[in-house]
Amino acid sequence: MDETTPPEHLNPLQRFGRDIRQVRLARKLTQKHLAKATGYTDGYVSKVESGTLLPRPSMKFAKGCDTAFGTGELFAGLLKRIDEGDHPSWFVPYLNLEKKASRILDYSASLVMGILQTEAYARAIFRASHPREDAKLIEGRVAARLRRSELFEQDKPPLLWVIMHEACLRTDVGGADAMPGQLEYLLTAVASPHIELQVLPYSAGAPAVHMPFTLLTFEDSPSVLYADGPQGGKLYDSAETVASHTDSYDRLRANALSPERSLTLIKSLLKEYRW
Repeated sequence: MDETTPPEHLNPLQRFGRDIRQVRLARKLTQKHLAKATGYTDGYVSKVESGTLLPRPSMKFAKGCDTAFGTGELFAGLLKRIDEGDHPSWFVPYLNLEKKASRILDYSASLVMGILQTEAYARAIFRASHPREDAKLIEGRVAARLRRSELFEQDKPPLLWVIMHEACLRTDVGGADAMPGQLEYLLTAVASPHIELQVLPYSAGAPAVHMPFTLLTFEDSPSVLYADGPQGGKLYDSAETVASHTDSYDRLRANALSPERSLTLIKSLLKEYRW
């Protein structure tokens, strides 16, 4: 990033980095000083300030800067608004709840759920659904989706249980540039003690529910349902609606392959895509 570049020509992360640099210099701190204060390397600080750190600086770093600079919650707030700005407004309430959930129970009907998508897979989806959108906006959406995986870096990550219809694995999103890597990522992801995956095969017949949905459960509050609609996703907290979808989820899980057989199927499909 050129220091002479006008602010209006910078993307949000570049502006964030420039602000960090300006406050650091005003406080007469070196990158090495800031790195030590935040618990990161000076190379990390350099990438943040140049706007080249992907997918984006961590919230821990932003909070560390606020502590080092004495800026309250300024940079943590800026980073949070960058996150929200790369997501549709109707999705932000769900994201806020997702971070607090103890369990995430997801049924994916045709596409791999966002939190498990690779960069190439996510990019192919956004390019298909927003064919006229500027490339920078697409990349912002991709980076925002990848950041959701930071959920599992929390001190107490949630349990993610995904039931994925076989259609998710056979829908050729992004072709040879995306699908093999996506399937490989799924095989790696399920090695985590916080992630379980089952595939609902075509042979199981008509599924209990045709549309994707996600149930969020919490330790100290009632569960909520998130479901997609024609105008975007929506949260439901009606006890009756949540209970109905919980029953549906149990039926989906009963008809799905076991986690072990699901992995076997993914490995088999991976070989097909590589051919």
